[in-house]
Amino acid sequence: MRFFIQIIANILAIILAAYLIPGIEFTGLWWKLLVAGLILGIINYYIKPVLKFFLPLFILITLGFFVTIINISFLTLFASIITDLSISGFWPAFWAIALLSLTNYSINTIIDYKD
Repeated sequence: MRFFIQIIANILAIILAAYLIPGIEFTGLWWKLLVAGLILGIINYYIKPVLKFFLPLFILITLGFFVTIINISFLTLFASIITDLSISGFWPAFWAIALLSLTNYSINTIIDYKD
């Protein structure tokens, strides 16, 4: 259940980022948005925790900023996979990550679910 909620949160965050942040555009159809949310959900749910497990020293040395670098790297990799999403630079990616994190956090705190 948590994975599906995260996919919905990612779809909402992509829509909000494309609407609110200059430098981010999504030009795809609704089904491509579903695929984008699914791929971003897979990256966040499965791959990012593995990296956090293997890179705690870098995270500790940078006082957690390395997690932001990991997120931005995944977002730019994600944008290269999904051709309908374009991100034009570091700062739009940074603000998109901030919006994505805020959206996921908000939805996860509003919806109380059990795994």
